[in-house]
Amino acid sequence: MEHLNRLFDIHPWKLKTTQLHKDMRLQESLTSIGNGYMGMRGNFEEGYSGDHHQGTYLAGVWYPDKTRVGWWKNGYPDYFGKVINALNFLAMTITINDTEIDLAKLTPKSFNQELDLKNGLLSRSFTLNLPEATVAFTFRRFLSITTQEAAWIDVNLAVLDGRASVKWRSALTSDVQNEDSNYNEHFWEPIATSSNGETSPYLQVRTIPNQFDIEQFTVTAMMDNEFSTQLTSDYTQAPLAVSEEVATELKQGEQLSLTKRVLLVTSRDVAPSEQVAKAATLLATAKKETFDEALTQQTAAWQKRWELADVQIAGDDEAQQGIRFNLFQLFSTYYGEDERLNIGPKGFTGEKYGGATYWDTEAYAVPLYLALAKPEVTKNLLNYRYNQLPQAKHNARQQGLAGALYPMVTFTGIECHNEWEITFEEIHRNGAIAYAIYNYTNYTGDTSYLATHGLEVLAEIARFWADRVHFSKRKGQYMIHGVTGPNEYENNVNNNWYTNTLAAWVLQYTIDSYQKYRDSTQARISDEELVHWQEIIDGMYYPKDDELGIFVQHDTFLDKDLMPVTDLDTAELPLNQHWSWDKILRSCFIKQADVLQGIYFFGDAYSIEEKQRNFDFYEPMTVHESSLSPSIHAVLAAELGLEEKAVEMYQRTARLDLDNYNNDTQDGLHITSMTGSWLAIVQGFAQMKTTENTLRFAPFLPKNWQGYAFRINYRNRLLAIDVNKQVTLTLISGDPLDVSLYEKPYKLATTLTIPMPTKEED
Repeated sequence: MEHLNRLFDIHPWKLKTTQLHKDMRLQESLTSIGNGYMGMRGNFEEGYSGDHHQGTYLAGVWYPDKTRVGWWKNGYPDYFGKVINALNFLAMTITINDTEIDLAKLTPKSFNQELDLKNGLLSRSFTLNLPEATVAFTFRRFLSITTQEAAWIDVNLAVLDGRASVKWRSALTSDVQNEDSNYNEHFWEPIATSSNGETSPYLQVRTIPNQFDIEQFTVTAMMDNEFSTQLTSDYTQAPLAVSEEVATELKQGEQLSLTKRVLLVTSRDVAPSEQVAKAATLLATAKKETFDEALTQQTAAWQKRWELADVQIAGDDEAQQGIRFNLFQLFSTYYGEDERLNIGPKGFTGEKYGGATYWDTEAYAVPLYLALAKPEVTKNLLNYRYNQLPQAKHNARQQGLAGALYPMVTFTGIECHNEWEITFEEIHRNGAIAYAIYNYTNYTGDTSYLATHGLEVLAEIARFWADRVHFSKRKGQYMIHGVTGPNEYENNVNNNWYTNTLAAWVLQYTIDSYQKYRDSTQARISDEELVHWQEIIDGMYYPKDDELGIFVQHDTFLDKDLMPVTDLDTAELPLNQHWSWDKILRSCFIKQADVLQGIYFFGDAYSIEEKQRNFDFYEPMTVHESSLSPSIHAVLAAELGLEEKAVEMYQRTARLDLDNYNNDTQDGLHITSMTGSWLAIVQGFAQMKTTENTLRFAPFLPKNWQGYAFRINYRNRLLAIDVNKQVTLTLISGDPLDVSLYEKPYKLATTLTIPMPTKEED
């Protein structure tokens, strides 16, 4: 495709541009930064009066929106949960010779912007011809991963010619609002401010009251503004803002710089009455370091992450930039430090999807974190769901059903999404929670979680499925009606193959696990339940077509007007931006892997011929308008030997945001689907699998690549995999390991190298 939306140059470790792009929202999304505790879009410190999206977000801080749809019915959620735009601590105003610096109104003589993926440093520089002066500006900032509450901003202005009368105001302000707020409502109310020059300026605010007994979050931000020249400061404060302002005169060759340190704490960790003191203590420590000293620590901390996580690609800088950008944004959003948190589809980069937790985590993110972080990180993701088991049981009761229904969208475990066809028909996400438990156990070999907390979760999910199915007397089989599968371009269908398959699998996995570990878990399953669950498993109905040799997506799918995507006018794509919802729902076009999602999850259960027939049937009708879609198709295509299709799908998932494939990145990045580029390489190109307690590989090398290499954690071992004209497995640490390479067994003790097989040999 033509990369008409590509804003940044190709570079293996950076996003770089020398243009101030007109699409500021897209530029802001792509230059988002975060540290797992907080994050922000790539907004300009000095402000921007043109069209843009000002956004700063705090992990776990949200608001229950009072919006209720007009056709509210029994079982609907009481509120719609949303991440809320937090206080803007970047804010500053710079005026030179009575001209306010605003790149929406001023044209820079030169412009450079760069996001360094090695350490999360976002920098920008430009030169302006102003009345009576030519001034060069440099901005740098990062969010610390060594002190999660700390943000560092460094700004320098240098007079290249003439004289400059400078007024510089640095502020903290929570006079902000969400773009999707109702009636321009603000979500923050003032608690306390101080900007008297005797203490560091701070602002304490709280989320406004709500009618749903959800806690009000209190946030305190404190700043220190260190100018390179000692100047007299004027302090001002308002209910939702505090600021410090200086003024000075600069001549040609003179400079003025500001290091702005911001420390921010929330009531998730610190009681409101203790927040000012806590912020002051953290700020006192930060003031002992310069910006560059703090940046050195930041770089070293990120380097430790990259030592394990980096995927190196030789011969294709586009592909290299894509995978590193995605890994950087993933780890900027979540690195497993807090089991109260999960991974929002937009992370800290936008407000779409409410900033909440979806099934994306269990289905797409868990495999990556299993391999690229300590097992405790994935266990935190599992514990997140375990801790919300009571709320999941509440969700099921709301629908008059037994067991536990994990939410489609949540902050607390209570469902907080109000689209019925998604929220209460897309129940397949309940199976993804169970699959994550299996995935963790299968990959790590650690059965302790399954044998205790895991079985408690599995038992309640199984009870939900056993109640949600019904027995068709006419067919003599169990069925599941009124669902939406992963393909959200069809709603309220009967017997979605993937959902039925997943439900039966959960029941079987729960039975098998309970028989093994019933003495170590608090879960109790009666013999009557076990017998009934087995009846459901044995009697489950699966739509299929023997003539085509495929699993049918749902009962009436084959009655649609079937055609490939290639029959569409490309001007109609993406469909969701050109067609009515009615037209989409009646079409055969598939948003993302549905039947193929099940084949991906349970690959061992299907022959290569079954996989081939289903892939050949469904992929041509798939528009990949879900960011989660390309990676699954890349993995399956690689297994089927469809190398060009696998590479095409990798390119799409790796550069989905960088090239704005779906024309929606301006709303924020697709964080959870960023795992897809890693899945496409590791599970796809390298064909990494864990079956029967054996780690397996069968790599191929894309034609345009010279090689690729990555590392993984696996069962208390660290392995390196290097693929070029030969395949090299290296055991960096841990005990020797039995592995399979191209279906041949080996004992990996140090290094194993074999030639890349030819097509005939493979």
